[in-house]
Amino acid sequence: MKPTKIRYQILFLIFVNVVINYMDRSNLAVAASDIGKEFKFSSVQMGLIFSAFSWTYLLFQIPGGILVNRFSPRILYAVSLITWSFATIVQGFAKGFITLFGLRMATGAFEAPAFPINNRVVSNWFPDNERASAIAVYTSGQFLGLAFLMPVLSKIQFYVGWKGLFVVTGLIGVLWGVVWYVFYRDPLKHSKVNEAELKLIESGGGLMDGKSFADADSKKKFKWADLKEVLSHRKLWGIYIGQFAVNSTLWFFLTWFPKYLVDYRGLDFIKSGYWASIPYLAAFAGVLCSGFLSDYLIKKGVSAAKARKRPIIIGLLISVFILGANFVDTPGLIIFFMALSFFGVGFASITWIFVSSLAPKHLINITGGVFNFIGQLSGIVVPIVIGFLASGGNFAPALIFIAVLGFMGACSYIFLVGNVERIKTKN
Repeated sequence: MKPTKIRYQILFLIFVNVVINYMDRSNLAVAASDIGKEFKFSSVQMGLIFSAFSWTYLLFQIPGGILVNRFSPRILYAVSLITWSFATIVQGFAKGFITLFGLRMATGAFEAPAFPINNRVVSNWFPDNERASAIAVYTSGQFLGLAFLMPVLSKIQFYVGWKGLFVVTGLIGVLWGVVWYVFYRDPLKHSKVNEAELKLIESGGGLMDGKSFADADSKKKFKWADLKEVLSHRKLWGIYIGQFAVNSTLWFFLTWFPKYLVDYRGLDFIKSGYWASIPYLAAFAGVLCSGFLSDYLIKKGVSAAKARKRPIIIGLLISVFILGANFVDTPGLIIFFMALSFFGVGFASITWIFVSSLAPKHLINITGGVFNFIGQLSGIVVPIVIGFLASGGNFAPALIFIAVLGFMGACSYIFLVGNVERIKTKN
């Protein structure tokens, strides 16, 4: 009997979840110029609003990881999708700095469980030798989705204004939350998966039996000793710092990039939407190249250290080329350096594979929570720091700041991660 391929249908559902997730993070970036003009926000105030999402998204990462242990992805993801999308709709009715800041914080809080759920679902549904590819595919949703959505979101705003933009994007998320609840099931509960596929997943190291998640961890109370454990290993700190660096460039593109093109480089609003889509396409190409290349090398017998780490290191070093935009003036060259940098970020974006590969088996979810927590610090730090660095009207220092963080991330993988092997604990 040939294995069914239900896991790929599940991967498609996650892919769409990620597209909607990042659509509701980046809609503010599209609306930023109009919002700033209407409410007369300074660059510092705009930086604070850009960061608001990450304050609560970060704060709820570890609680989100705990929730992933206790609730089915089917229920938790549906609740998360619908609640963050409702908060997005209400942003269309914001009256000023405080209400917009608060609503962005609400969106961040409700999105917090999303990526720990993604990691759990992929760990349940995919064997080890397909996991990097699966992570690459769903991670690519943030890039491919936004590549095509940036012009669309710009058009929506052009016709219905920035308030209508939030309403439309929020309604899409509410509807998709219902779709997820109707179609998602865990492996052992899915009516269309056959025994051959279940055996393929389990024999390949997939956690589809749920014992590491639903049976054992969901009944085990959170212990501070577990948190201390995942904060006490050099290897894990290597991937935590690396994730901060990867997310730093990503958050520049999710927040300041459209405003940079319009207000600091003089592109008109509609054209900026098309120009802004090019780096996202480059990042999409980067993440797919990285994931499939990594799995290909593993299948060919290349060591995990080389097959998993090198794409991340190379990608982070490529991201430093964002500096080139400081030395050119034509739109084509500006976008070239931006696209090259974002290709590097995409190439480095299989970092979640190290949560599954390095973390103690009984601590995968909480490791994922800490990993995302530290990574999302960049969503607070980067928009605010850029707001201050650009307050004098010169954006060049901000791009230098992003490049330095990318270099720092490459160094963390070179010097801290070491051999790629699962950490063993006494428990």
